[in-house]
Amino acid sequence: MRLAPLSLAVLVACGGAGASGATSGGSHPTSGSTSGGTTQSATGAASSTTGHAGGGTAGSSTGRSTSTGTSTGRSATGGTASGSSSSAGTTGASSSAGTTSGGANSGGTTGASTGAWPPAGNPDGSCTTLTLPSEAQPVDTSHPTTVVGDGTPASCTFAALASAVAQGGIITFSCGPAPVTILVTSTLTPPTTNEYAHQAPIQIVIDGGDLITLDGGNAVQILNWTHAGSWRVNQDTLTLQHLRLINGKSTPTDAIPPCGPDGGISNTACSTGYDDGEGGALYVQDGNVRIIDCTFADNQAALLGPDTGGGAIYLYGTGSPAYIAQSTFEDNTASNAGAVGMLWAGAFIFNSLFEGNSAVGTGANNDDPTQCTCINNGQNEIGSGGNGGALYKDGGDGVALTICGSEIRDNSANEFGAAVFLTADGSNAQLIIDDSLLTDNPSPISYWNWCTGVSTDNPHTSGSTTCSPSPINSTFCDTSGNCSSTCSS
Repeated sequence: MRLAPLSLAVLVACGGAGASGATSGGSHPTSGSTSGGTTQSATGAASSTTGHAGGGTAGSSTGRSTSTGTSTGRSATGGTASGSSSSAGTTGASSSAGTTSGGANSGGTTGASTGAWPPAGNPDGSCTTLTLPSEAQPVDTSHPTTVVGDGTPASCTFAALASAVAQGGIITFSCGPAPVTILVTSTLTPPTTNEYAHQAPIQIVIDGGDLITLDGGNAVQILNWTHAGSWRVNQDTLTLQHLRLINGKSTPTDAIPPCGPDGGISNTACSTGYDDGEGGALYVQDGNVRIIDCTFADNQAALLGPDTGGGAIYLYGTGSPAYIAQSTFEDNTASNAGAVGMLWAGAFIFNSLFEGNSAVGTGANNDDPTQCTCINNGQNEIGSGGNGGALYKDGGDGVALTICGSEIRDNSANEFGAAVFLTADGSNAQLIIDDSLLTDNPSPISYWNWCTGVSTDNPHTSGSTTCSPSPINSTFCDTSGNCSSTCSS
């Protein structure tokens, strides 16, 4: 069962209790017991809501101080740059010698690529207001569990990759010195554990060494990491680093039934499209996610639906925030969340680039029984998406979306937030923007616009500790070149 998505009918005051009619926070798919009132201690995030599933410990990074979180405060001492390297293995922004290399065809590979990749991440700046936490830095992969390939291009097959991913652990590649593209012919499914059965969490790392591209062929979702029945408690960790994921496609199947006229209401405003099909390249339900020095390009999720989306990545019901660092998201498309979508999930995004992503749904999303008598997602749902051209966060979890040192440019949305869309749904979920540049992200709707290209129901309010803080060292420019470093309050 999916949570009921956002409602645009209610604009909840910062820090206030959820107003009647807010639609997030419905039932969730946990198969274990829950403990209400747990506190989300994700660093830099606002304190979590009460009454939903327990568990979900937080990341340990430092960030802005919040009401009850464990962050050590938001110091402007000058954060460390991304890409710090460890003693061995493929760490840092580029791979070190000997641990990974390229490969090519046979059994699902498309052959060696020509030329070098452009560097991933923000080319025009970096995060200095916050310290880059360990969760946003590369994992040491000098002692891999599995090495895909034997040093030749032909050895790096999809079959070898699928076997390695199914086993888990640390995965590297040895395919030759040139970049390689592996055609993913069926969705890769890393292993999971069951937190409710008290199984020990596992760590999975896929390190492409800046040479490996996973290509979904515009036909399949590349990775699906679903902790079935788990809700914001699991502490498994999936890290993707030094990797490209392109042409992934999540094909929806759960169509919203048509709603005919009823009681004098035409029901033509009822939501259409799909309730599934999220995450063109990567779908995650619960667990911890780390994306470091990766490029996601030309991925596609469902193109129509009120709550579906995540052209590149979709995070659902994670107990700890995701960490995305030094990564690029280009030309990804979905109904909502052209690049990265979050439902009851949060994220820290450092030193990354979002360019040319699109939210192509229409009508946004609302709960209005005067326009739709049919029930979908537990509400009289109207509108079919179009929110969050690059980034989208929904859900009353109280966990922040923090963006630092990133550039968000030339993204589009048919409805709200061509650059960023966040609805707190009555919680204290904050949108934190520091050291960032947001340009040419046209939003067609004039209200809920906190900053140019940024839409949220929890904007900054002077004197509030629960509303989003004012952006720091950030610039917002419209398509005419008019720029501002402040946002409305």
